[in-house]
Amino acid sequence: MTVHRSRRASAIGAALLALGTAAAALTGCSSSASSGGGSSSSGSSAGGTYTFWDPYPQYSASSAWAQLVSKCGTEAGVTIKRTAYDTTALTTQALLAGQQGNSPDILLVDNPVVSTLASAGILTTTAQNGLATGAIAQNILGAGVINGKTYGVPIGANTLALYYNPTILKAAGVSPTSITSWATLTAALAKVKAIGKKGITFAGINTEEGSFQFLPWFWGAGASLTNLDSPQAIAALTLWTTWIKDGYAPNSVIGDTQTTSWQEFQTGDFAFGENGTWQKATAAQMGAKVIQIPAENGGSAPVPTGGEFFTIPVQKNTATYATSAKIVSCLSSTSNIVTTDNTLNYIAPTQAGQQAQLATDASLQSWVSAVGVAKARTGDNLGTKYPIISQQMWTAVQKAESGAASPASALQAAQSAATAAINK
Repeated sequence: MTVHRSRRASAIGAALLALGTAAAALTGCSSSASSGGGSSSSGSSAGGTYTFWDPYPQYSASSAWAQLVSKCGTEAGVTIKRTAYDTTALTTQALLAGQQGNSPDILLVDNPVVSTLASAGILTTTAQNGLATGAIAQNILGAGVINGKTYGVPIGANTLALYYNPTILKAAGVSPTSITSWATLTAALAKVKAIGKKGITFAGINTEEGSFQFLPWFWGAGASLTNLDSPQAIAALTLWTTWIKDGYAPNSVIGDTQTTSWQEFQTGDFAFGENGTWQKATAAQMGAKVIQIPAENGGSAPVPTGGEFFTIPVQKNTATYATSAKIVSCLSSTSNIVTTDNTLNYIAPTQAGQQAQLATDASLQSWVSAVGVAKARTGDNLGTKYPIISQQMWTAVQKAESGAASPASALQAAQSAATAAINK
């Protein structure tokens, strides 16, 4: 990638100014506090030390993850210096390092961040670095594709589905298999309320978590992120606000994160809880099961993909790319990726990886199916436009949920604001 220094610095400066929004594009899997910084010190094309930054400060140097990173470096003939940051800090550090021409050799970043770094001229394409993408599911790979160029490979994906409480559904006379559309789900909620139980909980907070949880309903209505105030978008937001008004969803969803929403579901009082793969272990403990989020008129709704991407930043010594690609290929090989994804509660990005996961845990089939119809938030070539659109979307959701505006008015204001921000 040929990037003039002044042009790249300008792009990175703009990206840093917008980071408050972009870095908020959180996936379902969150990291703990940052473990401190580190500087890139690229090795030569053969031997030396290669730097690797990831968003997993929860994994110490003695963890299986850190040992795998080290092992893949050894197999490539180099030593790896790993530094872990939380997601927001990692994005900031990556942008600053790119501005200084001191990027690490390998970056593992949250998938919405890929477009931010690529637009700033920091990342190489897979055509330049030699990473293979042929076996990766296209919908999962989509988060790393901008203007027809691919800027990395996914470590895996997490996403959303509907957990349900079998005891409550049985008491209400509802079969999970009957829930195939918005109408059938709403009818089930009515039956649950009629027996004195609570219906559904979700995260309707005014952050990226709110957008993440709203997207299945938004896309399930056939809406597009380029047209926030379409009739389909209004129908999706009306569904949520009607559930709140009718007492099928609690008022608390207005401020609920995915964590607090899940805590509500864990009380055992709710029939349904929208949440992700990262909750499957605690769901199993309470006997909860999973179904797909239904689209408005039937079938499974598209759900957003979370998860991280391996990327290879631009280096002065382009000969390093081959070794960096070997390291990433090792980390993303089927056997290694399955072990890592099982630890992270992700679904593997390849069919071979998914089949290996199912061979040891057949209960993952619902999640494999969910990932199969998932979409990248930055897909459809939205790239860095997505954080702008998402912020206006979650603002509209919040206004409508609180009753400050009708779904139509809230979304019309959101579309106007998003257009103005993108075109300025």
